[in-house]
Amino acid sequence: MIEPSVTISPRLVWSVSALVHAVADTLASRFAVCVVRGELSGYSRAASGHCYFCIKDADGESAMIRCAMFRRAASLVDFAPADGQLVELRGRLAVYEPRGELQFVVEAMQRAGAGALFEQFMRLKAKLEAEGLFDAARKRALPRMPRCVGVVTSLAAAALHDVASALGRRAPHLQVIVYPSAVQGPEAPAALAQAIGVAGERAEVDVLIICRGGGSLEDLWAFNDERVVRAIAGSAIPIVSGVGHETDVSLADFAADLRAPTPTAAAELVAPCTDDCLALLAASAALLQRRVHHALDAQAQRLDANGARLSRPSDAVRRHLHSLAMLAQRLATAGRQGLPLRAARIDSQASRLQRASSVLIARHARGLESLQTRLTTLDPKRVLSRGYAWLADEAGQPIQSVMQMSVGQELNAVLADGSADMTVKRIARERST
Repeated sequence: MIEPSVTISPRLVWSVSALVHAVADTLASRFAVCVVRGELSGYSRAASGHCYFCIKDADGESAMIRCAMFRRAASLVDFAPADGQLVELRGRLAVYEPRGELQFVVEAMQRAGAGALFEQFMRLKAKLEAEGLFDAARKRALPRMPRCVGVVTSLAAAALHDVASALGRRAPHLQVIVYPSAVQGPEAPAALAQAIGVAGERAEVDVLIICRGGGSLEDLWAFNDERVVRAIAGSAIPIVSGVGHETDVSLADFAADLRAPTPTAAAELVAPCTDDCLALLAASAALLQRRVHHALDAQAQRLDANGARLSRPSDAVRRHLHSLAMLAQRLATAGRQGLPLRAARIDSQASRLQRASSVLIARHARGLESLQTRLTTLDPKRVLSRGYAWLADEAGQPIQSVMQMSVGQELNAVLADGSADMTVKRIARERST
């Protein structure tokens, strides 16, 4: 019996590298040059100058492409790329062969807008800033020597290890309390706000660190949530924000009392180095000891001087006796010499007083004689003795004019040697010329 022949079609078996090369060639021919618009995420620049990031749709779709922009192309970018920016990229699709990953090799980049997340970030920042949550006046100083430090982060985060290591190295005596919370994902904002609230209610720490490692804008978005920002601003405990790397900025940084570029830096800011504190204490102790020794030496010298003076009281008594004898001699001499001088001075003053009295009496006597002469000259009786009379009415008022008289009026005439009453019989007025 003749068996029918079996035809076996040959199979094409690819090696991994050949398949990757084939896919890369297909992409290169199909997408030689293309332009894609999207939002930057996870942007970073390596030490070599090459830039690595992802680009995604700004409308929230989950599609994402890894991108690489080499140093030459990066040097031609005329702005500072950052997460959340909406950009247009010109380049080509390729396969990163070591990992077999699809990537977009960027040859040019230009801005196309702010991006949805970035716009949301800016709107919320403007709103909270207008409410005063970011004002510098409300920032509080950190305690210089905290006794207990709180940390709000995930228990699985590398940032917790960095903070614990830095605190253990700088201040191993400090007590550290961790308030665990999710730091990424939809549940993270509520968890962070709750952890901050719990730390405030317990009031068992002097300062609080909120931290997590670096990541894209999406990874850090929980720290841009309004609930978290308000919880930080309303905390009764001073808060240090150590979110992401140095270039990462979140709204939590603006609301915190102090921003640290990294979680490790946050630990270094809240905890003074124990070695530095011990060195400062040692220097202060040495200074205090020198001042105490100086004061003791000065008092010892003073005590020695006083002791030397008290050890020979007879010398002090002799000095005082000598001083008293000198004073007694000066007093006796002053008494003997002073009395004649004072007596002579009194005699001289008495003579001067007597002469002055005589001159003054003579001067007053002459004055009295002059006044007496003037008084005698002005005496009315001397005028009457020359034949004049003084007429007065019944009231004793002097009559100086015929206008004061009337016929029949009783008058009194005063003469040099007496007076007489008379009656007016006739009045003759002298006519004026």
